[in-house]
Amino acid sequence: MRTRDRVALDEWYAVASADELGPAPWPTRLLGEDITLARTPAGLAAHDAAGAPLPLRERYGLVFTTLGAPRGEIVEIAEAVEPDRRFVPCGWTLLRASGLRVVENFLDMAHFPYVHADILGAEPRTEVAPYRVEFRREADELWARGCRFWQPRAAATDTTGTMMEIDYRVPSPFVVMLYRVAPSQPHRRDCIALFIQPMEATLCRAVPLMWLADDISTHTAMLHFEQAIFLQDRVIVENQRPLALPLDPRAEIPTRADSSSVAYRRWLKEKGLRFGTAEWTGA
Repeated sequence: MRTRDRVALDEWYAVASADELGPAPWPTRLLGEDITLARTPAGLAAHDAAGAPLPLRERYGLVFTTLGAPRGEIVEIAEAVEPDRRFVPCGWTLLRASGLRVVENFLDMAHFPYVHADILGAEPRTEVAPYRVEFRREADELWARGCRFWQPRAAATDTTGTMMEIDYRVPSPFVVMLYRVAPSQPHRRDCIALFIQPMEATLCRAVPLMWLADDISTHTAMLHFEQAIFLQDRVIVENQRPLALPLDPRAEIPTRADSSSVAYRRWLKEKGLRFGTAEWTGA
C-alpha cells in the first residue's frame, strides 16, 4: 500500500535507467505502490496502481517520477554538464534495507579500513579526523565538509595511496553525493552520486553515477572499481538491525566519527520523514 508520508511522497525518485525502457510495460515499486513505466511513441509514460499518470523527468541517464507534489526539481549536478568528464553509470543494485540506511552507510568513513580494506582504507590508519557539518537551510541540503581520510586506492588510477579530501552532500533524503580530489587531476574534483529508489520501507534499489576527471582509466576499470565497493557495502547494510533507520538519538550510540550520521538523522526528524525509519523501543 502506498505510504501516507507526505514528506516521502513529495520527492523525485530515480526509478529506472532511461535506456532499459521499451514499449513493453516495465513494472516496479515506489514507496509501497506498484507503478508501471513504458516508452511509448509519444514518449515516456508512467502510471500508478490505479492507472493514473505520473509525472516524469529524464535526467542523468535516469528516469525520475514522484507520487506526490515536489516543491523543487531534481538535484542540480554541475559536473554532469562538463564535456570532458567521464560519465560512468554503475548499474542498479537491490538492497534489503531501508534506503536511509544506504545513505547513512555512504556517509560513514569509519568503516573504510574494515569493509573496504586496502581500497578506501587500511589498518592501522583508522582515525576519522574532525570535519564540519553544515545545514544549508536555503537549499535544504546537508553537507559534511573538510573530510580527510587516508586511502590506499581512492580511485581506479590510484596505486600509491593518499590522504583523500572529501565533501559529502545530501540534497534530499534518498540521494547522497560526494566530491573528492581527482587523483589524476588534483586541481579538479570527482563527483559521485547515489540515487535510491525506496520500493518498500526496508527494500530499495540504488544506482551510483560517477562524473570523473580521469583521462587514464578504462571505462571498465572505473565501473568495476565502484561496483566492487558498493557490493561490499551491500553486505554491511543488509545485516544492520533494524533494517529501518532509527531517528531517536537513544537508539544507537554514536561516536565523534558519526557526526554526519547524527546530523542526517536530525535532519530527517526535523522534516518529519517516517517512511524507512524505525521507532525506538528501548527503556
